[in-house]
Amino acid sequence: MHLISATGLSVHHGGVDVLADIDFGIDRGEIVTIVGPNGSGKSTLVRALIGLERTVRGDVTHQPGLRIGYVPQRLHIDATLPLTVARFLCLPRWVGRAEISAALARTGVEGLERRAISALSGGQFQRVLLARALLSRPDILILDEPTQGLDQPGIAAFYRLLADLRRETGCAVLLVSHDLHVVMAASDRVICLNGHICCQGAPRVVSAAPEYRALFGLGTGGALALYQHVHDHDHEHDVGHGHDPEHPHSHPHDPEHPHSHPHDHPHPPSDEPPHAG
Repeated sequence: MHLISATGLSVHHGGVDVLADIDFGIDRGEIVTIVGPNGSGKSTLVRALIGLERTVRGDVTHQPGLRIGYVPQRLHIDATLPLTVARFLCLPRWVGRAEISAALARTGVEGLERRAISALSGGQFQRVLLARALLSRPDILILDEPTQGLDQPGIAAFYRLLADLRRETGCAVLLVSHDLHVVMAASDRVICLNGHICCQGAPRVVSAAPEYRALFGLGTGGALALYQHVHDHDHEHDVGHGHDPEHPHSHPHDPEHPHSHPHDHPHPPSDEPPHAG
């Protein structure tokens, strides 16, 4: 059974189709990235999958007892609130000091417990949000454009952190991203969305699909020159509107199917100010 699955999912806003006939499934350990132009319904799809968006047709099913760690696209925090990182991580439920310290250390921002949320850099804030999501011990992390406001080294470091977390915990990762230049390295499967699923499959296959090229142009194929998604078997069958459970995707935490990266050393997070707060 998929962790989350959807069949025939459709969403209307003001009587207009935002999403139509979406069939979707994500399995434990997968990293799946949703890409698409502005207004294509990426955030709406994520919200519909976790029950925050009303659907007009279709069904969404969660594995029983599923734990979700969710990081929304925007989180506005009043800069005048005397809110420390530790107090923020205790919302909406109290969390012990040891758990807070461990979550912050795991996301690379240890020692920030007493720092005001409003004083965090963009990279620090995103990592605090991820630490908050991890405190629920999720089976799946759902991240809606988590690298907004980060510079290129910060973006690369954040994606590497997600890959590490997946490898260590076995959780799935579903994310919305516009970082086409790194999404090919970070994902097992890419879903190209424009109100409906235009195409999906392994990154190298999707990047060559006519539907993807029509949305993003021929130049995006160059992403694979920098970040090659390496497998030892063929994914040509992956192009299309459905996810075939009979042909599961390999994962980069499997030593037989690694990702190759041109950079061997992580970059520090960005020092740009956060969007929230």
